[in-house]
Amino acid sequence: MRLLLVEDDAMIGEAVLQVLRTEHYAVDWVRDGAMADAALRSEQYDLVLLDLGLPQRDGLEVLRALRSRHASVPVLVATARDAVGDRIAGLDAGADDYLVKPYDTDELLARIRALLRRSGGRGEPVFEHKGVSLNPATREAMVQGQPVSLSAREWSVLEALLARPGALLSRAQLEEKLFSWKDDISSNAVEVYVHGLRKKLGNDFIQTVRGLGYLVPRA
Repeated sequence: MRLLLVEDDAMIGEAVLQVLRTEHYAVDWVRDGAMADAALRSEQYDLVLLDLGLPQRDGLEVLRALRSRHASVPVLVATARDAVGDRIAGLDAGADDYLVKPYDTDELLARIRALLRRSGGRGEPVFEHKGVSLNPATREAMVQGQPVSLSAREWSVLEALLARPGALLSRAQLEEKLFSWKDDISSNAVEVYVHGLRKKLGNDFIQTVRGLGYLVPRA
């Protein structure tokens, strides 16, 4: 999953970036409202972690502009603005959740997982399909009840495909979920991760639609 971190405080940004990357999220970090707006206009994200007190353009302005474009990406506001009026303003501007600094990183991660579940149309916390299960909270993967070891990128590919069984994802769409701006992307990276998953899950679990992309069959 690819996240946009919008945070102008270098110390907080570095700490949150490290936490998110440890959880295998692909993360782009910007430090002002203008850069955030530009990123949201040009890139596709699974979730935005948004501070409000930003240089150049306030976070609420960025949020309102995002929603005015009818973008449905989940937005978790994480800010020091703790007054009830501030929380109401953030939620009414289009935020999906609101977290006040300083916050516990475990709570931050739990809120991110919850927002990603809802945006994917799921209520259940664990992905389960055809004997394969993924638990984002514990990072455990199971096949027919037995644990299986997945690399971070294999996990990300499988999570994206299991989020919507039957939905076709192109190589470009998977790359968007796997890599941040600073990552080097080899031309066959997705194919390599899919090949690794097939060795661990079975050759038929992920299907290739030639020239279009990959999917996990519904049945």
